[in-house]
Amino acid sequence: MSIENVGWRDAGIRSFAAGGLLLTSTSMGKHPLIALGVGFIGVALLGTALFRVCPLYTLFRFNTNSTSATRPS
Repeated sequence: MSIENVGWRDAGIRSFAAGGLLLTSTSMGKHPLIALGVGFIGVALLGTALFRVCPLYTLFRFNTNSTSATRPS
């Protein structure tokens, strides 16, 4: 049984957004707390893209992974 609930398109968008957030957080030298928050969000997005599991998707029973949605149990 596969628990992946993030599809490949969704994972690609999350990876791209995570890269942008991580680059932004490294350039925010004057605001370290905001940079830390932006960096944390970037790492969380990158983690969900790499592992292809989103806890919020699980909570709301949302699934963008078409391969696990069509597999019989």
